Amino acid sequence: MPLMPKRVKHRKVQKGSLRGDACVGATLAFGEYGLKALSRGWVKSLQIEACRVAMNRHMKRKGKLWIRIFPHKPITKKPIETRMGKGKGALEAWVASVHPGMMLFEIGGVVEHVARESLRLAAGKLGIRTMLVARHRA
Repeated sequence: MPLMPKRVKHRKVQKGSLRGDACVGATLAFGEYGLKALSRGWVKSLQIEACRVAMNRHMKRKGKLWIRIFPHKPITKKPIETRMGKGKGALEAWVASVHPGMMLFEIGGVVEHVARESLRLAAGKLGIRTMLVARHRA
């Protein structure tokens, strides 16, 4: 079952804007390693789920994984070969709006090489550019 809100006030929303950089949720808050977005875009709920499965498989369900994004935005699409007009299309997917600097996933409780490889596998499932960040040890 893909991620989606339990209830929404409006089933269809306007496209909106992806301008600006992330100011909230841009630092490591929970784990020692994280995957940070470098570009902007929409990340579908199925992509988030694919990342979660890939990371948990590689970590062999050891450690802890935090998913820092949630798909709140409904995306609609009209059927192919449909003429213009006749209203807005049917709901197709739920997406998370991602801005540069946003922390997408965090991992804790595993050794560094396992965390790095898990996040690398997750980055391959996303349609945006990302980078790996690590908490500085004092």
